[in-house]
Amino acid sequence: MTEQFMTIREMCDTFDVTPRTLRFYEAKELLFPVREGQKRLFTRRDRARLKLILRGKRFGFSLEQIRQLLNLYDMGDQQQTQLTETYAVAQERLADLEQQREELDAAIADLKEQMKWGEKMLASLTQSKKAAE
Repeated sequence: MTEQFMTIREMCDTFDVTPRTLRFYEAKELLFPVREGQKRLFTRRDRARLKLILRGKRFGFSLEQIRQLLNLYDMGDQQQTQLTETYAVAQERLADLEQQREELDAAIADLKEQMKWGEKMLASLTQSKKAAE
């Protein structure tokens, strides 16, 4: 591996992604590898962008949101616009995730309660069956 470029295989190994994923991100204009014939060579910038793409996906950002945020990098304002927009999107996503967590916590509590009821019913039926024998 040269310091300047990585092959598709090196990218896959380093970031635990598939070649198909990298080609997909390239098609979505998220990555811009240098092409030498059929060969794709990924730059440091591509590696940094892929890290951000994977992090954004983990947080639940859409690929379009990620693409728009990445494209703000070159605004010439020391990334102030990019950071401001990323922070705003992150605040919205955090609120969504916290709401989902509340809904999941409520569903989990309800399911546990229903399971306790089911355990009591099964125990009661088992006792009735043993008494009848």
